[in-house]
Amino acid sequence: MDRQALIIDCDPGVDDAVALMLAFGSPALELLAVSTVGGNAPLKKTTRNARMLRQIAGREDVPVHAGAERPLRRKPAGASDFHGEEGLGFVPPFSPDRPVADGHGVDAIINPVMAREPGTVTLAVLGPLTNLALALRKEPSIAGRLGQVAIMGGARSEGGNITASAEFNIWADPEAADEVLRSGCPVTMFGLDVTHQVRAAEARIARLAAIGTPPADTAAAMLRFSQKAEREFVGGDAPPVHDMCPVAWAARPELFELRACRIRVETDSELTRGHTAVEFREAVAGGLPHRWATRADAEGVFDLLVYAVGGGPRTN
Repeated sequence: MDRQALIIDCDPGVDDAVALMLAFGSPALELLAVSTVGGNAPLKKTTRNARMLRQIAGREDVPVHAGAERPLRRKPAGASDFHGEEGLGFVPPFSPDRPVADGHGVDAIINPVMAREPGTVTLAVLGPLTNLALALRKEPSIAGRLGQVAIMGGARSEGGNITASAEFNIWADPEAADEVLRSGCPVTMFGLDVTHQVRAAEARIARLAAIGTPPADTAAAMLRFSQKAEREFVGGDAPPVHDMCPVAWAARPELFELRACRIRVETDSELTRGHTAVEFREAVAGGLPHRWATRADAEGVFDLLVYAVGGGPRTN
């Protein structure tokens, strides 16, 4: 089976951690590099966390590069209520054995894209889009060389999760998101409209916890922390696993339904900062260069995760 070449840009973060465990263990993905950004936690912590997760997964072959510490223009934001002070919920931090790779996270995006055939490298962005915006500034030609840019971010019908109308990743650096969406990159966005369909129900967490491998134990611990935060701050019992969606799509696109659209980001108004205006009407939009995820096969997504962390194929 041909594997999809993939770079992950992320800010771990508990749902980033689950997405990384999926990517580290998926036979469908050739994970070229992980770049980190300040977002859910400060850059120093997100970079350490990515290295911790790499070690737990036994994937020391994958380089982890530190990227942008702060947004293009805004003050850094954090999300410790939903990720814990260290970013990984109930999992205690430790000093990973392998250091950060040489080279900035921006170059970790540019170099593999420029080295491989155009259209063959997918980029999954699971945090603020700062690194990608900086990469496009440094090497604009990557916009035409990237295979797909799968972004976890935005909201339309579901409303926001950081403000009434904005999702955190876009709100944290709206200028970067705006630059990316105007760049000509082939963007597919996985906003709250679809990630809220992929929820860690109790049976799914228990299924992971029963596997008994270190990656499965880690993924289950992340989802337990998300479950706790969901109960405290939202009132539900099954938290969405946002960042897993772009990675699952890279591995198995048929698990998702997409619609062509044009996406714009609000950068001027503080009231609606980071709002994603998703327009499906071509006559109004003047062209539909982006794609918006509308539906997910949640059970299929969790099947991918279970297999990746050592649970084997589904038997019932």
